[in-house]
Amino acid sequence: MTVFSATLLMFLVIDPIGNIPIFLSILGGYEPKRARRILLRELIIALLVLLTFLAAGRYLLQALHISEPALSIAGGIILFLIALKMIFADVQEIFRHTPDAEPFVVPLAVPLIAGPSAMATVLLLMAREPARWPEWLAAVLIAWLASGLILLSANFFSQILGRRGLTAMERLMGMLLTTVAVQMFLQGFHQFWRQMSP
Repeated sequence: MTVFSATLLMFLVIDPIGNIPIFLSILGGYEPKRARRILLRELIIALLVLLTFLAAGRYLLQALHISEPALSIAGGIILFLIALKMIFADVQEIFRHTPDAEPFVVPLAVPLIAGPSAMATVLLLMAREPARWPEWLAAVLIAWLASGLILLSANFFSQILGRRGLTAMERLMGMLLTTVAVQMFLQGFHQFWRQMSP
């Protein structure tokens, strides 16, 4: 996997375009300056979570005795479920009952930005080729920065694309993520099969 493909994968699983309606609904009641400050804080928290998984995830996998094929298959399943949600579900339904208090960590930083699929992707990258950690770090930073810029421009994208446009973009990214998920699952199964073969 190249840095570009890793960055694209991270961008897809973070899904900033699909998260725009949720961020607008959660932060819509705040003044623009305060909403921007909340969003920046949550972006930084999400980045710290992803970097923690990037740095310590390999040791966690070793402690739990999780093999690379198992992680690849599990990651493929998680990404596939996320992709199905992106294609078919109304993402606003997930956090319809968000409390009125100012959001902190949940749900903006986790799980909307640094969600289970993003954490699993970071773990998978490090487990496969830990020596390439500078490249994976660059991929995480670039995807996070691009996602942050899109979310900070949520009002602009919402006005330009509209509700239907945002839904169409999210479903398109969901289709792309589906193919990535299937590839990860097949690769994990292939690795498992090679390990089991005499």
